[in-house]
Amino acid sequence: MNQYETVFILTPVLSDVQMKEAVEKFKAILTQEGAEIINEENWGLKKLAYPIQKKSTGFYQLIEFKAEPSVIEKLDVNYRRDERVIRFLTFKMDKYAAEYAAKRRNVKSTKKEEN
Repeated sequence: MNQYETVFILTPVLSDVQMKEAVEKFKAILTQEGAEIINEENWGLKKLAYPIQKKSTGFYQLIEFKAEPSVIEKLDVNYRRDERVIRFLTFKMDKYAAEYAAKRRNVKSTKKEEN
């Protein structure tokens, strides 16, 4: 199994409930295909670098997971079919990227414990 990271941007016109519903849909697709979700981060509403579909903001979401390569194709098809997703990117992490992601998660968890 390879380690992957996917980031997708949801349209800003969604309500909070609709946004969470879309994220749960993609997480469900991953778990149904046998993927192990390692980390999930909601980056919130951010300004886009350039307008996409006449929108200047979007809800960013990151999911880190371990899966077989065949899962990625199914995930991409579902991203393309869902009109709530305006952009997405999934990439395979090498060992250095995976180490960096683990360190980043540890730093975030220690900051949460201090607060």
